[in-house]
Amino acid sequence: MKKRIISTLVVLALLFSMLIGCMFSGGDDDANLNIIDDNYRNYYEIFVGSFYDSDGDGMGDLNGVTEKLDYITDLRCNGIWLMPIMPSPTYHKYDVEDYENVDSAYGTAEDFKKLVDACHEKGIRLVIDLVMNHSSSKHPWFTQACEYLAGLKDGEQPDLSVCPYAGYYNFSNEKVSQTYYQVPGTTNWWYEGSFWSEMPDLNMENDAVRKEFENIADYWMDLGVDGFRMDAAMHYTENATVANSDVLNWYYTYCKKRNPEFYMVSEVWASENVIADYYGSETPSMFNFDAGTAKGKLVSATRKGDPNILVNAMLKYQQDFSAKNPDYIDAPFLTNHDMGRIANVLVNDPEKIKVAAGLLMTMNGSPFVYYGEEIGMNSAGTKDENKRIPMVWSKTDNTGMTDGPADMDQGIESPFEGVDVQEQDEDSILNYYKRALRLRNENPEIARGTIEKIDSLCDGSVAAITKTYDKSTIGIVYQLGDSNSFVNIGDTQLADAELVGYLTLKSKEEVRLTQGQLEMPAKSIAIVRLPKQE
Repeated sequence: MKKRIISTLVVLALLFSMLIGCMFSGGDDDANLNIIDDNYRNYYEIFVGSFYDSDGDGMGDLNGVTEKLDYITDLRCNGIWLMPIMPSPTYHKYDVEDYENVDSAYGTAEDFKKLVDACHEKGIRLVIDLVMNHSSSKHPWFTQACEYLAGLKDGEQPDLSVCPYAGYYNFSNEKVSQTYYQVPGTTNWWYEGSFWSEMPDLNMENDAVRKEFENIADYWMDLGVDGFRMDAAMHYTENATVANSDVLNWYYTYCKKRNPEFYMVSEVWASENVIADYYGSETPSMFNFDAGTAKGKLVSATRKGDPNILVNAMLKYQQDFSAKNPDYIDAPFLTNHDMGRIANVLVNDPEKIKVAAGLLMTMNGSPFVYYGEEIGMNSAGTKDENKRIPMVWSKTDNTGMTDGPADMDQGIESPFEGVDVQEQDEDSILNYYKRALRLRNENPEIARGTIEKIDSLCDGSVAAITKTYDKSTIGIVYQLGDSNSFVNIGDTQLADAELVGYLTLKSKEEVRLTQGQLEMPAKSIAIVRLPKQE
């Protein structure tokens, strides 16, 4: 009898331990999920050509993305950003030849529609890259304009009624700057190409060009696209905030009329105050380059073990961005396709890689994860191709592995295992990401809440904030020191809070709340919840 009682107690203890593990370590129990179907999302950025090869030709493709949707949902992401998928002569596809088609290397429009439908079935919204600053030099608009200009007599000005495409680009009788290039076949006509001679800049002040892009929006929205990532948004008119904001506002307004839930996120690679100014466009999101990049607040806070760096920055974003657009949705990230990967930035230190991810996932808005970031993939040097190497699904099984960009350097090895091994390791970077993203899906206040700083708990390696959304308040307590520490929340506005989740470097480490004291392991983050206000 005594043995039976002891055995029963052991089973109960194991079940309790499993329940706690699910509650606090991102288990499979969905009881605590509170996912709101709006434009606050956890986004996953994909370079299709390097992601997953469905047909064995070495090239990643749209069908490959469709095959891996379960992986993305298991990661807890419910949004996808596809880098350019339109026909292009380059590997990166940021120079578009045809805005209303899919590059044959990636598949067909039918493959794309199948992907969209599969995403929507799984509650994923799909955003695609839209390159509106420039086209390819091989685009028919540009080639026809050049042919027309080459046929003009000396001193003759273009007649747009004869060739409207001559007004689609920024042509000039003189070389205005070093970013102007000679029109082929002429000696006295030049065109602007702010990034590259083979990327001629479009004239977004031209009504005919705007009409073209309204038609382009119609094409992709008819296929089911949920939003656009606006490439190079501060270059439509070079570094002209007001003019560029007008372009963003026009396009967003047009798309919103077709789909009230349409989403736009824009690339404004600039300082925090300039990003804030672009929120005056009344469009929802700008990538937060102040928080991201190798010199951003997320990396700085991680390297120094000082969460106050990020807390103070988050308060400034809230103040400055909301002043220009009260409905803004921040778009924070660690690194993206234009940068060395976060694993390189943090010298392949798995603890720092986890901490940076944990900090990112406590920020407001919609975080963006660059494919492979969640398994600690590497890049090398400054070469673009080296930042877009094949996703490491396995180091022993080549199924679905791509060849990667043709000109990437060979031998770029990730110091961490592939997806297959990391999925089985509770302490892997991948499973840390899953736990961090799950916390966002359990606590909508993380993405949407109004932030207040708890000054008495902000010192050195410790910081704390509250976030309030829909009359519900959570506290986020950061402890980035190198050893266990006690944080007294009993004397703060969190005195009545209960512990609802945490992130620790190892799955078996726990955060405990006892009589107002949080016992926190090294480099951990705790989420506590106050009783809901009525």
